[in-house]
Amino acid sequence: MHASRPRPGSPDTAGVTSGSPAGPESPFGAFGLPGAPGTDAFRSAAAPAFVPSGDGGWTALFRWRGGPAAVEFESWSDPVPLTRWRDTDCWYAEVRMPARLRVTYQFRTDGGSYADPYNPVGAGGERSVAATPDAPPQPHWPAVDASDVLPLPRARVRWASARLGGRRTVRLHPVGGGGPVVLLLDGDDWLHLHPAMTAFDAAYDAGEMPPATLVFVPAKDRLAEFGCRPAWWEAVRDELLPLLAEADVPLDVTTLVVAGQSLGGLSAMYAALEFPELVNRVACQSPSLWWSPGAEELADPLGAPVGGAIAARLRERPAPAGLRVAFDLGEHETRMRPHCELVESLTERAGATVRISRSAAGHDRAGWRQALLRDVAWALA
Repeated sequence: MHASRPRPGSPDTAGVTSGSPAGPESPFGAFGLPGAPGTDAFRSAAAPAFVPSGDGGWTALFRWRGGPAAVEFESWSDPVPLTRWRDTDCWYAEVRMPARLRVTYQFRTDGGSYADPYNPVGAGGERSVAATPDAPPQPHWPAVDASDVLPLPRARVRWASARLGGRRTVRLHPVGGGGPVVLLLDGDDWLHLHPAMTAFDAAYDAGEMPPATLVFVPAKDRLAEFGCRPAWWEAVRDELLPLLAEADVPLDVTTLVVAGQSLGGLSAMYAALEFPELVNRVACQSPSLWWSPGAEELADPLGAPVGGAIAARLRERPAPAGLRVAFDLGEHETRMRPHCELVESLTERAGATVRISRSAAGHDRAGWRQALLRDVAWALA
């Protein structure tokens, strides 16, 4: 769950000018698209296409074939309606993007939501990922088409929680033969939308990741479970870890790294401060550090006191001994920045070992995922 969607303003949508479909006056020629709309050459061109915008950023061309549609972005911009090209079934939008942006998007029509059929980089069956030409590479994350079914770890445990209620399937994957437990909050997203198992294996093969055992933990109610409430971590300690110890997978439950994003990052930080005997190594991307009790009910949650409950806790007493925290934030998350910067500073001053980085993204797993690999490896060092 995202607390709010940063809205820096709607991107510009280009108008349609007259001219031959493939000629210099068409909106497609400037992007180097071959052929006229509807031809095989035009349909086979990868999307989105980018040209420099002249202000240090980029203009991206998105294309859709069929009926009216809009392109929707993950926590970065308002939806952008597509414009029809003449009397064809080709629809398009020119969208201004800043430098260094990787963003998840989809096409929304009256019939539902769809991945971009021209983009080979998907994130689940209904989403695609766009990256501006200057966005840093993500070498260990394979390009997965939206129609692909991602591989799942073979090992799993059934977690029927008395404290939390309900049943969950928790999957386990040993990297490099297995080792310290890496608890991936929102584990279903890292299984079904982004191929974390494959990426961690590739990072290990490249010598950039030590052995570890990934534990993919799904959430049922993110706000209830991740909003700085002890019940979740009591259940992890008293119910989940004993189940993991009995699983037929090599792992070391004496070392626990927690990796979380957004509310998951908030929860990971809370666990490190309030359950230090359980968690003392954390990797969190864009943690929801605006959170304090009741803040989620405000009309503008990010307008709550800076740093929220975590900042207040760090002012009261020092961080537990031996705490290692890797913080990452999207470069384009302007409203999250004050909350994160304050907690980063307070955590370091409280005596923890801290790593701080910024990813070329907004509030979006597509941008966080390279930091996930790097920061988990650092936390395990």
